[in-house]
Amino acid sequence: METRKVQVTGGSTYTVSLPKSWATDNEVSAGTTVEFYPEDDALLLTPQSETHRQRGTLDVTDLEGERLTRAVMTMYVSGFDIISLEAGRISTDQRRAIRSATQGLVGVEVLEETTDSVVIQDLLDSSELSIVNAVTRMRLIASSMLEDAVRALVENDDDIALDVIERDDDVDRLWLVVSRIFRATLRSPRAAEELGVPREDCFDYHSSARQLERVADHAVKISKLALKLDEVPEDVADALVELHDDAFDVLEKSMDALFADDSADANELGHAAREEILEIDEHTRTIDEMLRDLDPVQAQSLGLIVDSLSRSADYGGNIAETALQKAAPRP
Repeated sequence: METRKVQVTGGSTYTVSLPKSWATDNEVSAGTTVEFYPEDDALLLTPQSETHRQRGTLDVTDLEGERLTRAVMTMYVSGFDIISLEAGRISTDQRRAIRSATQGLVGVEVLEETTDSVVIQDLLDSSELSIVNAVTRMRLIASSMLEDAVRALVENDDDIALDVIERDDDVDRLWLVVSRIFRATLRSPRAAEELGVPREDCFDYHSSARQLERVADHAVKISKLALKLDEVPEDVADALVELHDDAFDVLEKSMDALFADDSADANELGHAAREEILEIDEHTRTIDEMLRDLDPVQAQSLGLIVDSLSRSADYGGNIAETALQKAAPRP
């Protein structure tokens, strides 16, 4: 850490010198324009960028299949707007993996293709993205997926189960958007200013989005089990619906607490959600007792469903904890 004393020039202008090593490393010299971003009692300074579009190049010679798909998604989340994928020769399988990756990302399309490269570009303006809207959308989709997964189970409806599984792609795409926005705010104060959301809040939204993504994964797990199971005993089905309703209530209270403008409301909702988890734990033990009288194979599958609903409530509890921290007084 280096310190500087603030000077007064011209009788009213405050000035402070920049560390020479920092200025040299960031190519700041006489005449360079810098940008200032106030954050409460802090003032962030960064050299003015001539372009907001970040370009990146990735050698994909030794990448294919799932590894290549993940690599492209990682470049996207890392903040690159234009990604050039290069190799001595891009194979058909590699092109297929790249297309799969772009289909799993919001606003990304292939810009150009040659025998030795594929260039993809994010067509969305980062300043137009909203982390709040993305998390809100994740909330709606994940909650409806969990509800429909249980409905598919108790009604023995394979079509609903398959629809839930397909909707998981929507949640995954939004999760990657949230991750991209969050990482952008960590790298650049300009991104946080354009977003209009404090970076601490971005962290809270990112953490909560991760919990929602996990809820959606458990909805998929329930749906896949529902496809394998036949009719569920009526008393067990009713108990599972009640368990879902309890888990759903925890998620709703938690998300309402996260988005609450008033800290008192956030605290009330957050604590209420956390307290309801204890009741859910008791509810799951009751259902586990009911499953002991069933066929072992069926009981095992239904036990996994009970666990998924219980974990979904726990993820809601994690969101509630984040909401309580967000509502706490800041030093």
